[in-house]
Amino acid sequence: MTGIYLIVSVAVLIIAGFIAQAAIMRARRRASMKRRLTQEQRQLVVRDFSIFARLPESIRDELEGLMHVFIDEKSFEACGGMEEVTEHMQYVIAAQACLLLVNRKHDFYRKLRSILIYPSAYKVKNEYGDDHVRLGESWSSGSVILAWESVIAGGRNEEDGSHVSLHEFAHQLDQADGAADGVPELTGVGSYRQWSVVFGKAFEHFQGRLDKGRRTVIDPYGGKNPAEFFAVATETFYEKPKQLAEHYPQVYEQLKGYYMVDPLDWR
Repeated sequence: MTGIYLIVSVAVLIIAGFIAQAAIMRARRRASMKRRLTQEQRQLVVRDFSIFARLPESIRDELEGLMHVFIDEKSFEACGGMEEVTEHMQYVIAAQACLLLVNRKHDFYRKLRSILIYPSAYKVKNEYGDDHVRLGESWSSGSVILAWESVIAGGRNEEDGSHVSLHEFAHQLDQADGAADGVPELTGVGSYRQWSVVFGKAFEHFQGRLDKGRRTVIDPYGGKNPAEFFAVATETFYEKPKQLAEHYPQVYEQLKGYYMVDPLDWR
């Protein structure tokens, strides 16, 4: 019996430890959500992420709180000869990542642990040993990789529909359920069914236009597979909302319902 009591006691202590740790994390997050940027920090973020300047005050306030949670909980690592990841770089990347979280229920990118930052485009080898140039990557194992030059290029030009950070963090949302399939975590069977129908038809139409050599409002890279289509559509949703709503109204409505914001209101 003593052995059983010992096992039960240890189990209770472990459970109590998890509960206490979760309570501490919730308290820390609540405190971080109340923090705001200084005026100087805000101006610097706007310089490299111009969408930030047009956000409604309520969204911006929530975003600034989310940014502080993100910076507190994620690790930023300099790669490829970059000397350090500055505070400003952290704020810019956090703003871009957390824009995808405002106004909705989320888990603060629960699987994401680290953001690896290269100064510019970097090379990786494929399975055949050939070099491929990359601007960013998202790994379901808990990392996002970004080229800083591309981060600020996309952040400063908010109308080209190209934004590496929005793209890679959209992949993180897609990968939250384990599969990079273009279907992020939704609520209810009906939501999944409607999403699959809308995005399936849009992806088929999009590929048809690409096959005919026609121009598209969504970057052609989205034709690679459904996961890339969702990530590129997310970029377009935030940077070219009017064009996306005109050409793919059902996709726009699905993204508006998922992200719980309407970028058309920010114009």
